[in-house]
Amino acid sequence: MEEKKPQGNPNQLSIELSAETARGVYSNLAVISHSDAEFVLDFIQVIPGTNKAEVRSRVIMTPQHAKRLLFALKENVEKYEASHGHINVKKREVQLPPNFGGPQGFA
Repeated sequence: MEEKKPQGNPNQLSIELSAETARGVYSNLAVISHSDAEFVLDFIQVIPGTNKAEVRSRVIMTPQHAKRLLFALKENVEKYEASHGHINVKKREVQLPPNFGGPQGFA
């Protein structure tokens, strides 16, 4: 297990990253649902040319952490576009299975 060591600041968080987690998972669809207490982010891999999709990872967080994620993602996309140019995104309709759960947003 790899560990990121704090540098200089004793209050800095030490983050551990296992080899399995470091490999990551591929996702080409995100489905976001929420309740009054939490946000649920499902990262899904849709297999092109089929009607099959698999939830590869689920992240559950508080509304406050979801908003912090929103800000961090916005900042990082802006930095990426400043270095690499505008990211072109086309809107498209995505059909989800019935009973997938709660109010949803798509990414």
